[in-house]
Amino acid sequence: MISSLETVWAPRLLSVLRIMTALLFMEHGTMKLLNFPASDNPGPVLFSLMGFAGMLELVGGLLLVLGLFTRPVAFILSGQMAVAYFMAHAPHSFFPIVNKGEGAILFCFVFLYLAAAGAGPWSVDAARRSNA
Repeated sequence: MISSLETVWAPRLLSVLRIMTALLFMEHGTMKLLNFPASDNPGPVLFSLMGFAGMLELVGGLLLVLGLFTRPVAFILSGQMAVAYFMAHAPHSFFPIVNKGEGAILFCFVFLYLAAAGAGPWSVDAARRSNA
């Protein structure tokens, strides 16, 4: 009984995890590049490190929402979050709760999981695979 529930729901919940994580991640990009939702920080120069990060967050997040090129995009975004953690958070404290880096760590490891597991059945990747 349990194994049949797992085989039905686990792939679907993988898709839900991908979609929700990507939507939350895209907010970081829209805030950096489009000032939406409104932020105290003005938008970065597009050709700066923060501008590049915003582009990765916005475009990469959109690709993950769609489930298009999920594995390579998730791998790149996982690396981005690892770099963000060590550049922006780790210098302030060893402890993630103190340096406010727990979000970056979670994104990093969810993206790493998606790079290994794929997009799930509700994705462009799955549709492309079934048409091939």
